Amino acid sequence: MRRTVLVVAILASFVAFLDSSVVNVALPAIARDLGGGLALQQWVVDAYLVTLGALILIAGSLSDLFSRTRVLFVGLIAFGAASVLCALAPSGGVLIAARAVQGVAGALLVPSSLALIISAFDGEDQSRAIGRWTAWTSAAMLIGPFLGGVFVDTLSWRWVFGINALPIAVTCVLLARLPAAPAKAGGRVDVPGAVLGALALGGIVFALIEQGQRGWTDPVVLGSAAIGVVAGIAFLIVERRVRQPMLPLSIFRVHDFAVGNVATFVIYAAFSLGPLMVGLYLQQVAGVAAWLAGLALVPTTVVSLLLAGRFGRWAGKVGARWFMTVGPVIVAIGFLSMLLIRHPFDYWTQLMPGTIIAGLGIATTVAPLTSAILGSTPPSQAGISSAINNAVARVAGLVAVACAGLIVGEHLDLGGLQRVLLVVAVLLVLGAAVSGIGIRDEFLRRDNGARR
Repeated sequence: MRRTVLVVAILASFVAFLDSSVVNVALPAIARDLGGGLALQQWVVDAYLVTLGALILIAGSLSDLFSRTRVLFVGLIAFGAASVLCALAPSGGVLIAARAVQGVAGALLVPSSLALIISAFDGEDQSRAIGRWTAWTSAAMLIGPFLGGVFVDTLSWRWVFGINALPIAVTCVLLARLPAAPAKAGGRVDVPGAVLGALALGGIVFALIEQGQRGWTDPVVLGSAAIGVVAGIAFLIVERRVRQPMLPLSIFRVHDFAVGNVATFVIYAAFSLGPLMVGLYLQQVAGVAAWLAGLALVPTTVVSLLLAGRFGRWAGKVGARWFMTVGPVIVAIGFLSMLLIRHPFDYWTQLMPGTIIAGLGIATTVAPLTSAILGSTPPSQAGISSAINNAVARVAGLVAVACAGLIVGEHLDLGGLQRVLLVVAVLLVLGAAVSGIGIRDEFLRRDNGARR
């Protein structure tokens, strides 16, 4: 039964993470077919990110209040239906609307899938299961551009959205075999908190996305950011006073949870910025085809898949702190080795060694990091804990990408790439320092105490 839980959790999250990356290489073909130019391309991506980011906290709360299997089932059906609508979209407006629905459904999938693991596993088995979950979700992000390029080049951009059909169908069949978890007795939806939380995250996410096109001084960007900040302050006030808060603020008093999310912000900012800029450099400067640029990072995925479960299991035995300290440093070494990139570009000597080293570091880091954060809170709060951690990671990525222009300058060239690689390395070392100094491995002590 627990193996089925793990497969369901991996597949449910896999489609959400895959869809956030697979569409990128299809954007030019979509614009050629449906028109709309750059604005359409931007909103095909942003509609998904805005709704996903805005609703992930309420989705995590729903996962804790109601049956996680039911929340997952609703999310899967909605994601599948939206994917079909994306594939059949007759116009750009319909495609953007369908992508927004995909984001809503994706918000239901990710926190619930991790919460399902937390509820079904404990101790070393939980850390190992989280390791496998993180490996496959990371793989979805990295192989998405490659799969998208293959479908666009051989079939049509519409097939990019058809990728979801098979994993969603399989997941629904497996999910039907699991017993429905009981809803939380007396649980109520915190409607004011849900509305304010969505406005806060949605406003901030929208501003971070739009500033890339409009600039920070644009009224739309400033207004969105202001709405996000004001709603965030109001959200905190409401959550302190409401009887059953969507986000119990006491969760941040858990030391490893708070410190782990700080480390998550720094580390995931680097994880988002580094691969993105390397991929852009390969296509825009080195002249590598889109699908080959996606394929270039596959060694990172392979190494992570092979080792993440093992590192997760070890973290369950000896604690996450040292893995969270050493892992980001290894990733930093991998990105620093990419400073060997020169013209003419040679993949085998200039990039591939760094992708392998980075994959080893990611496998060392991500599963222990997730275990330390989610394992530090009670299983009854697994949904909201996962949602907070995912929101932190996504906002970190958006902030990092928003700042890319400050690092690169007006045009991406070899010098700009080198500056990016140095910034990524500094962020990773900072994340390692936060983990090494701050993490106490509370989840390990709690598990050992329970055994005694």
